[in-house]
Amino acid sequence: MSHSAHIPSHRKPRRSASKLALRAGVAGGVLGTIAVAGAAGPANAEPVTETIEMPTLGSLDTAGLASAVAASAEASQQEALDQSLETQENAALQKAAKEAKKAKAEADRKAEAERAEKARAEAEAKAKAEQERKEAEERASRDRERTQLSTASTSDNSSTVSDSGSSGSGSSGTSDSGSSTGSSSNETQAPSGSAAAIVAFARAQIGDAYVMGGTGPNSWDCSGLVQAAYRQANIDLPRISSSQSSMGTSVSLSNLQPGDILYWGSRSGSYHVAIYVGGGKYVGAQNPSTGVVERSLDWDTPSGAVRIL
Repeated sequence: MSHSAHIPSHRKPRRSASKLALRAGVAGGVLGTIAVAGAAGPANAEPVTETIEMPTLGSLDTAGLASAVAASAEASQQEALDQSLETQENAALQKAAKEAKKAKAEADRKAEAERAEKARAEAEAKAKAEQERKEAEERASRDRERTQLSTASTSDNSSTVSDSGSSGSGSSGTSDSGSSTGSSSNETQAPSGSAAAIVAFARAQIGDAYVMGGTGPNSWDCSGLVQAAYRQANIDLPRISSSQSSMGTSVSLSNLQPGDILYWGSRSGSYHVAIYVGGGKYVGAQNPSTGVVERSLDWDTPSGAVRIL
């Protein structure tokens, strides 16, 4: 029986041809040495009979093979671990790069939005400042015009008093300097006295805003403007349009004088009033869209008129 027969063939590790040849050579060398020693002995010596047990190939290789297998397994495991770590590092680097790119894009977007918002705010502030400047100039212009008109009205009132004291038979037969016999003469004559003050004040408010319940100085409703204009002639009118149109005497639209109050609706139930300024025109606080404007009678023909002066 072979000395290696006790090792099952299916468990016997595969050996390379070089290792088998080396081991066979060692065994042959040992046997040869024994044979030479026997031949060199005395001729009459008794043959030496000795059994030499050769080590099995399995016993010579098992420990080293196990160590090699373990080392190989450890090396494979280390290599796999290194590859796993490298993969994780690459994935982490890619993720970090994506997050950095995303963060930069978000920062750029926010910066652009902030720049746009700042530019918009600056534009709005500039536009507001320009609008306030224009409004201030317009108010100053109206104030100058009102001052000039007030001065002119005072001069006209003084002149009227002087004229009324010196008038005689050469007058036209009327006792009221503000009265007239027909609308045709009023179209070519400038208002004077109290009518001039009323008309001048009304025209000075052209361009002001319309605000329901407004009584000035820069926003009006229709009756608030009429009331304030008549106050320039030291005449106190009621606050609402229906009461204003109920005062004085009714006059036809063909016999209007500057300073007459025009109304829309019925005389005791008017819903809108304005001031006739001569030349077939009137001034009134119309609506929120137009504000205080000067319009022709044909633009919106009134229902009637009353004279208070």
